[in-house]
Amino acid sequence: MFDWNRSCSYDEQQKRRFHTTARSRLKKLAAELALPQGSFDLRSNKACIAVSGEITLHHDRAYIQVGQFGLSSGHGILIRTCKGRNDYTGGANHFVALGMLDDIPALAAAVRAITGVGRDASRSFERRAA
Repeated sequence: MFDWNRSCSYDEQQKRRFHTTARSRLKKLAAELALPQGSFDLRSNKACIAVSGEITLHHDRAYIQVGQFGLSSGHGILIRTCKGRNDYTGGANHFVALGMLDDIPALAAAVRAITGVGRDASRSFERRAA
């Protein structure tokens, strides 16, 4: 299992693994949400040596970004609504733990609950709330 909390700062190999693994998990998330090809972008910004950078899945109605920006809080996945792929500010910010990248169905449920995006969004949220 990948250690999401191991810092990428000044560690090029860890940063490369972080980006590669996060991109792979976000692709699985897109599949779990049944997002049609072409309805989202998957981007990676490695940024400077002192930070992790971020990996972003930007759908027409959801913006999901992974980074080590919340290591002290245990959070590192930003989820928010957006109005198209040119909307970089979107709705309210919601954060979940980086470890959710190891449980794609749970992460997909969080994305559905926050954004309403994905397969059976309303029914899935109702089942989890019960």
